[in-house]
Amino acid sequence: MTEATTANPNNKSRRPRGERLDMAQQLQALRAGTDGSTTASEAAAGTPSAPAQAKRPQQQHQQRKPKRPQQAQSPQQQSQQKQPQQPARPQRKVHPALERLFELYPNLFGARFLPLKLGVYEELLARHPDDFKAEDLKVAMGLHARSTRYLESVAAGHPRHDLDGNVAEPVAPEHVHHAILELHRRRSQRTGEDLRPQLVARLARAVEASGLDREAYAVLVRSRDANNNAVLDEALALLAEQAAKREALLRAFEASGRSEKEFADMYGMTQGEVARTLQRARTDRTAAAAASQTPEGPEAPQAAAAAAPQAAEPMAAPETPAAN
Repeated sequence: MTEATTANPNNKSRRPRGERLDMAQQLQALRAGTDGSTTASEAAAGTPSAPAQAKRPQQQHQQRKPKRPQQAQSPQQQSQQKQPQQPARPQRKVHPALERLFELYPNLFGARFLPLKLGVYEELLARHPDDFKAEDLKVAMGLHARSTRYLESVAAGHPRHDLDGNVAEPVAPEHVHHAILELHRRRSQRTGEDLRPQLVARLARAVEASGLDREAYAVLVRSRDANNNAVLDEALALLAEQAAKREALLRAFEASGRSEKEFADMYGMTQGEVARTLQRARTDRTAAAAASQTPEGPEAPQAAAAAAPQAAEPMAAPETPAAN
């Protein structure tokens, strides 16, 4: 037997305990968040106990939690924030004389505008001397004649009407022409688009609807505006090209010796289209033959233009901007 067993036969092997903390170390451990059971070696080494280690990562996670970044704004949203909101456009006040005209003649000054016959201003004063003052009515009629809706009715070629709604006379070709040009100017300024092809096509239709030949129409409407004259020349060139194609088709039909239906099948056209084109070509040929028999001279285009339906100047020049 060893000395230890003989000295203390009931002694059992136990796990050695660490050194107990004195009072100062226990206070230090409490301040550090331990339960006071930290050994002196742990306190000296600065190693925290398990509960403290379990709490610290959670605290660090809460401290390091990043802030949620603000959502990036698009350039359009940024520009909207920078630019102040535009105030609502005030409603344009209607002239009192125009309101009275709408009450008296809703078919002419109401939802639909119609070209008015020349001299309607004097007729209104004669009919309603107590309703209108001469100067107020003059201003109101000028606004009406320069409005976009009225110019649209003139450009469409609608005939002029009297106060009773009856057709009085056709609109002069030069008035239709200038109304088309003014409408084009306003739309180009408003949209910024290139509307020249549409303008050329519309002027070409206006030339055909006038009943004048191309030369007479050009003399009637040509002005000092170089740009307007250039557009007119494009429209006349387009009409000349179309007339040449119709004449070529007529000659091919006459040389074929076929019926209109057979000729249409040959060219991949409908019979109605062929009939209309041939009829138009024959009309052009007849008009050209009549023009060739007329004595030529410097007065010929002016005489042809004078034969067209004439009218005095519009109530107000369409070049002046006006309300829609």
